[in-house]
Amino acid sequence: MKISIVVPCRNEKRHIGAFLDSLLRQRFDRDWEIEILVADGMSDDGTRETLRQYMLNAPSVQMIDNPGRIVSTGLNAAIAASTGEIIIRMDAHTVYAGDYVRQCVRVLRETGADNVGGPWIARGIGHMGRAIAAAFQSPFCAGGGKSHDPDYEGDADTVYLGCWRRSVFERFGLFDPELVRNQDDELNFRIRRAGGRLFQSPRIQSYYTPRSSPLAVFKQYLQYGFWKVAVMRKHGSVASWRHLVPALFVSSITLGLLLIALSAALGWSTLPLLAGTLLGVELTFYALACLTASLPYVGTLELPALLAVPGVIAVHHISYGLGFLMGLLQRMPSGTNTPQPAKFFTALTR
Repeated sequence: MKISIVVPCRNEKRHIGAFLDSLLRQRFDRDWEIEILVADGMSDDGTRETLRQYMLNAPSVQMIDNPGRIVSTGLNAAIAASTGEIIIRMDAHTVYAGDYVRQCVRVLRETGADNVGGPWIARGIGHMGRAIAAAFQSPFCAGGGKSHDPDYEGDADTVYLGCWRRSVFERFGLFDPELVRNQDDELNFRIRRAGGRLFQSPRIQSYYTPRSSPLAVFKQYLQYGFWKVAVMRKHGSVASWRHLVPALFVSSITLGLLLIALSAALGWSTLPLLAGTLLGVELTFYALACLTASLPYVGTLELPALLAVPGVIAVHHISYGLGFLMGLLQRMPSGTNTPQPAKFFTALTR
C-alpha cells in the first residue's frame, strides 16, 4: 500500500528540519510505500535549500512548488502530485507520536469514515505559551468543540489535520483555493453536508505548537473569524451555531458603548445609566466565566501562566468575534461569495 503525506509550508527554516526528522522516524508497516510531498509557498528564508538537502538523502521527500503561497493551494498541489491510495496531512508546527501515521491508517480502516484525525492538543513554550495552550484546550474558550477534547472518540464535525482515501477527494473535491484560512473546516463541512462521515480518535496523537504571544493569537483568530464568514457565504449555512457566539458577544459590547456615547451626546441621563449597568453586568459575568475556566489548571500551571489564562481566553473570543463582524461587513465582488480583503487578512501569521 502506498501512503502520501502532504505538508504545506512557507518560510519554515527554523522548523522544517526537525519536522522531517521526526516524520522519517515514524514507525511504518513493512509493506507500506511512503512518499512525503512538501508544498513550499516559494519560501525566501532558506527553507527550500533545507528541503533540497533532505531530498538528496531521503528519496521519499519531494518538494512541490506552491506559487499560490497559501495552505489550500499548497495542499491541492501536493495532492495532485501524490500517487498514494491514502493521503495524510501533516503540519510543520506539530509534534507527532511515533505511531501517528500507523494509527491514522488503522482508524481509517476500522471506522470506514471519510476523514479521520486526532484531537487538536496544544503544548506551549514558556509561561505565556503554556497559558495560550491551556486556553486553547479550555471548553469555554473553544465553545465546546470536540476537536479540542483530548479524550473524545467518535463522530465529529471537524478533525485536526486529516487522513483520507484518495477517492474522498474525487467524490467531494479538493480544498477551496480561495480560502486563506478555514480551508479544513470548509472541506469537512462539504463532506458532512454530502453525507460523508468524520471520526476523531485519541489514538491519533499529536501536539500543536500555538502562537507565543497574545498579539499573535489576536491576529490569528481575527483571520479565523473573518474567513469563517466566507465559508458560511459559500454554503449558505453555518457548520455550528457556536461560531456565532463570539460575534454576538462583541456586538453586544459595541452596541452598549455606542448607546452610552450617543445618549450622553444627546443629554439623556437615564438611558446611559441603564446601558452602562447592563454592559457592566455582562462583562462581570464574562470575567467570572473566564476565571472559572482557568480553575482546572490550578496545580498544573505555574502562577504566571495561570494568571494569564483568563486574558488569553478573552483575546480568543474578542479577536474571533471582531474578525467575524469584519467579514460580514466586507463587500463581495460581483458574482462571487469570496472576499478580496486587505493584505492583513491574506498574509499568513506565525
